[in-house]
This record gives sequence, C-alpha cells and structure tokens, in this order.
Amino acid sequence: MVKATRSHRRTAWRVIIVAELVIALITGATVVFAYNHVNGRIRPGAPIPHQIDPPPATSALNILVMGSDARDCDGCGIDSESGEGGSDTTMLIHVADGRRSAYGISIPRDTLVDRPDCTVDGKTVPGAKDAQWNDAYALGGPTCTVEQLEALTGIYVNDYITVDFGGFKEMVDAVGGVEVCIPKDVDDEVANIHFDAGTQKLSGKQALKYVRERHSTANSDLGRMKRQQAFISSMLATVMSAGTLTRPDKLVSFASALAGSISTNPEIASAGKLVDLAGSLKGANLAHIRFVTAPTTDFPRDDPNWGRLQLTPEAESLWRKVKKDKPLGTLAKGAISGKHPSGTKTEAAANGLCS
Repeated sequence: MVKATRSHRRTAWRVIIVAELVIALITGATVVFAYNHVNGRIRPGAPIPHQIDPPPATSALNILVMGSDARDCDGCGIDSESGEGGSDTTMLIHVADGRRSAYGISIPRDTLVDRPDCTVDGKTVPGAKDAQWNDAYALGGPTCTVEQLEALTGIYVNDYITVDFGGFKEMVDAVGGVEVCIPKDVDDEVANIHFDAGTQKLSGKQALKYVRERHSTANSDLGRMKRQQAFISSMLATVMSAGTLTRPDKLVSFASALAGSISTNPEIASAGKLVDLAGSLKGANLAHIRFVTAPTTDFPRDDPNWGRLQLTPEAESLWRKVKKDKPLGTLAKGAISGKHPSGTKTEAAANGLCS
C-alpha cells in the first residue's frame, strides 16, 4: 500500500474496515478515522447488560456486528420481501491482543439456540428454547443479541455495531464501487436478481442485491454468508488501497456514509473513540483478517426443526479459541481473508466463489 504524506495523513480521513459490513451487513467490524463533525451522525444505542463478567484486561476485543433485515431505507426493498426486523447478518469480530490480527465469525440467522431472557428499557423479554438466532434482534434489538451470544458462548462482547442497508449502498458508491468475481450466472426469479458470471465492479445498489440474493444456492443462507464474507473482504481491500487512501473526497464520502448508517453501544458512539480504536488496528495485515462461519449442520429431514440449522460440537472449539485469544488453527479451513477475498483456488471452489 502506498503511504500518504505526513501532511496528507493529517488532513485525509483514513479508513480501516475490520469487517462487516455485513448487511444488512455488514459486516464487519467497521471503524473510521473521521473529523469530529460526523460525531452527531453516529447513533448511540443502549448499553450492554452483560450476562458474564469481563475477562482479564488485555488489548483483545470482541465486537458484534449486526445488520437489520428491515427494508424501510430508500431503495432497500430490492428482494421483494418485507423483512421482519430481525438481524439479517450477525458477525462476531475477534481482534487479537496486540491488534495485529483479527477474525470474523458469521452466525447463520436460521440457527436454533436457547435464547435467554434479556433486558430492554428496564423490561424483560422472555427467553425461549429452540429459538431462531435472529429472533433476539427482532424482539429486543442488538443488546438482546449480545446477551444471547454471551449466554450461548461464554464470550464477553466489548462493543456492538449495527449497520443499515442504505448506509451499505452509500459506502460502496463512496469508494467508486467494489470489484467482485461472480463464479456463475445468477438468475434469481423469485427476487428478480440477475448477474452474469465474471469479474465486475458493482455499484452500491448492485452490491446490495448481490449480498442479499439467496434463492440461487442450495443452502440459501450459508451460500449468502460466503458471498457476504467475500464481498466484505473485497471492500476491505478497496478501502485500504492507495486509490482510496490518497483520495480525500472518497474518504470523506465513505466516512460520512458510515457514520450515518451505524448505531453502537454508548461507550464507542463518538468519532473520537472510533478514531482511537481504528488507530490501534492500523498495524493489522489484510492477510491476517479472516472470515469463517460458525460450524452448523442441518437437522434430520424427519425432525420437526428440519430446514433450520444446529451448531455442531466443533462450534464449542471455536468459542474456546475466542475466549483464550487463540488463532483459528484448523478451524480456519475455507476462511476468506482481506488479501484473498475468495480464498485459495481450492477454497474458492468449495465456497462457490471464484478466484
């Protein structure tokens, strides 16, 4: 990456995306160097009513990134579905101690879990057994999803970020579009979404259609998550490229779109605090920012929950990696990274992507 001059670094908005955008992304976790005048655009959400005690203090971080499936923003009803106010995408970003590597874990929205009671505005939202993952967001918003994750995994969540569809489109357009490789033609007659195979640059509206499309793959949500992870990785590479970092106009547009589309817990709901967080992550290498999906399997066809997903015992190993601040190791099989948005050629083929 070409380094900007010292003067330019003082005046340009430098952007680092850890992840998701996740759409209704978005994931990752996303952080931005921004001027203080964007402060008022960042919406503070409710504080986290933690289910567990914080671990011993280190520089490691866990950030939960969520994207609502609501379609009420301008141009967001691209898939002919109404949305139910649930979390269309959930990604846990683990930033390692030392802030030089990170990985994102996507959790399928159709995963069934035992949802705990959660607290919203001083009131209790009753829990439920075998509840769909994204019900927590629909019933109680982001803090209920955080409580659910903490209760299920034992992982302490430091912060959360939610991103809306409209902001996602604007961020893509702000950097001049994002190049992706589409492995085969997409012809989704249900949502009227169509793409030709091949490498192409997508506008914000096209990108939103691409990451939301889910009727053309055998396992709609898992296939969609792989596309989302690959798109986030490509967008990360675009934002971190010299073509963006040396263009103040692009950085200003990107930061403005980002700030106007996110809501966070109060502790980081300011430009200054996001700047501090971003500054601590600037040493991270794109190759060391990876994305995986929580291990799940289908229910048996004769099970009443058939059509939904269940976490496998391997998921427990993944949660332990996060809690102990360990690298993914063998669980990184098939991972997508900022440096290789589709993975290796073998991984790309397995993920239904192209390299």
